[in-house]
Amino acid sequence: MMRTNVVLVGFGNVGRAFVRLSAEKQARLAERHGIGLRLKAVFRSGGGILAEDREVDLGREVLDRGVPKDDPRFRPGLRPEAAFDRLKPGVLVECLSAHPETGEPALGYLRAAIARGWHAVTASKGPLAADANGLRRAARSREVGFRFSAAAGAALPAADVGIRCLAGAEVVSFQGILNGTTNFLLTRMAAGQDYGSALADAQKLGIAEPDPERDISGWDSAVKLLILSNLLFDESLKLKDVKVKGLTAAPASDVRRAAAAGRKVKLLAVADRGSGRTSLRVAPEPLDARHPLFPVDGAEKGVSFLTDSMGTVTVLGGKSDPRAAAAAMLKDIILLLKDRDL
Repeated sequence: MMRTNVVLVGFGNVGRAFVRLSAEKQARLAERHGIGLRLKAVFRSGGGILAEDREVDLGREVLDRGVPKDDPRFRPGLRPEAAFDRLKPGVLVECLSAHPETGEPALGYLRAAIARGWHAVTASKGPLAADANGLRRAARSREVGFRFSAAAGAALPAADVGIRCLAGAEVVSFQGILNGTTNFLLTRMAAGQDYGSALADAQKLGIAEPDPERDISGWDSAVKLLILSNLLFDESLKLKDVKVKGLTAAPASDVRRAAAAGRKVKLLAVADRGSGRTSLRVAPEPLDARHPLFPVDGAEKGVSFLTDSMGTVTVLGGKSDPRAAAAAMLKDIILLLKDRDL
């Protein structure tokens, strides 16, 4: 049995879902993969809980009680670096809300963990948008794993397919429906529902955030597009390099008109290297039935890669919720513990 210490940074919806799913899958992890995860520290805003006793696993306590600030072990001002220094290196699971341009504070924690010989798994898009390739280089130099599925598509294995499965080819361009909220809204609008009631339904179902601005504006798709592009093409483009139009560029009347003509309007994220330099754009575009992403409806996502030698490879599906993101992080942990190379 491979017993591995886990430090969780960020205890919002995704962090809680990760703790819950890890507990549910504990027996399967042991039986199928020979892995035992031991939650040793949890950090939230203002401090955290650190269990230095090697036999203590905080998982059940965290599921039952959360991380209350009145817990006698809760230490105000405690930072994740304390856990990296005091515990035997294991895996940092990071799921903070990070600034999309600086990547902080998540980027600093990821760098600190990797520098101290910890594997790292992130669900935050900010640090990848800021310095994805720098983090990968740092992990290689320390001979530890660094994975990021939850930040680049969650249940949709976009990064895994693009980087690993297509390693024998060159990706010339790719197109993606990378945001489940906007795809849900466009699907409902195509069926005749007005934007306001479609958004209300998405929020009731937990698909849309209470404040959906980053999704609706197209910036969530832009960040994911930037991450995948920099990873696949080994570049260092920034958010300012992405041309972005959100759903305001797709009035309901246009969506319904396209549907009547047998087409579907999708918020399409496109990376193209055809001109010798990479161009990135996000915008609503009508797709006809021949397009590989035409079947992607509701809150599902998809990505289609055009390669020089493998043709077009398309991946569809994947839920858009905290449990799906947690499952992507759990997958990353299994793969980095059993196979560090990505």
